[in-house]
Amino acid sequence: MPNESAHNRYSLLDAVRGAAVLSMIVYHLCYNIFCVFGVWDGFFLCPAVMVWEHSISITFITVSGMATNLTCHGYRRGLIVSLCGIAVTAATALFIPEQTILFGVLSFLGAAMIVTFALRAVLNRIPPVIGAVVFLLLFILCYGVPYRSIGVFSYPLIRLPDALYQWRWLAFLGFPDKHFTSADFFPFLPWIFLYWFGYALWRAVEKAGKLSLFTRRIPVLDLIGRHSLIIYMAHQPVLYGICLLFFRIFG
Repeated sequence: MPNESAHNRYSLLDAVRGAAVLSMIVYHLCYNIFCVFGVWDGFFLCPAVMVWEHSISITFITVSGMATNLTCHGYRRGLIVSLCGIAVTAATALFIPEQTILFGVLSFLGAAMIVTFALRAVLNRIPPVIGAVVFLLLFILCYGVPYRSIGVFSYPLIRLPDALYQWRWLAFLGFPDKHFTSADFFPFLPWIFLYWFGYALWRAVEKAGKLSLFTRRIPVLDLIGRHSLIIYMAHQPVLYGICLLFFRIFG
């Protein structure tokens, strides 16, 4: 979501992010209709919907990791996105308490940018291709950490001790207790590894001399991608208001 500096603009990154934004808007419209307004409780359980949701989040996080290489203001941008995440938490807790978001995607992206910017000297010492492969493997292996296991995505290989999941304040790291709930949840484990995969992937592309590929423009999509944070903050209140009006008139 955080956009790289204008003088270092790589429009294809914006376009990919813009495509993810459009997909997210349609997804959240369906989410509001089926889940928030109770049209179809099984929406979340549909495999195609799960793949759709993950395609959006994976794209956002990977692109944001790539774009971190391009900013000189990682702390400031990370703080801004984190504050937006706090605003989302406050708004959902106030207006839709049953759909409260705790450490959602914006909170994660803001924190990930700050941490990555602080560790960039260390991360830059890792050979890019090796880093991309290792971080992707770690993401796959740690995907089940919030579900108390290490394995291959959701398939558990090693059960993690329950002692790790006893404190609510560790939820943001990936160790939620049994009472923790959130309508949107992106803990550090496993998602920081996907973010670092994106960070290393950009460096690998740069080392291969292929950055010119990312200067290609896709009109409209790159414009949407440049303003992704504003759109993210505005789209759900607008969609929710439209759905609320519709169901009050026709429901």
